[in-house]
Amino acid sequence: MSKALSLKLNDEVFRETEEILRRTRRPRNAYINNAVSFYNKLWKRRVLKKELAEESVLVREDSLEVLDAFEKFEEEAVR
Repeated sequence: MSKALSLKLNDEVFRETEEILRRTRRPRNAYINNAVSFYNKLWKRRVLKKELAEESVLVREDSLEVLDAFEKFEEEAVR
């Protein structure tokens, strides 16, 4: 299913888009759909990156404790 939108682009963005469409012979609707889809993926990745960084800070101490425990275990196993 598709939704109809009224879209206002600034003049420069519109001119650039029209030039690309002329050169690539692609439909405007498909081009804009692909552009919005790409931009959505970009923002999802940015949000995920931020969430992972925040969660990494939360588990940093636990990770260091686990690493220390493994190192001690390896040292005892070598003896």
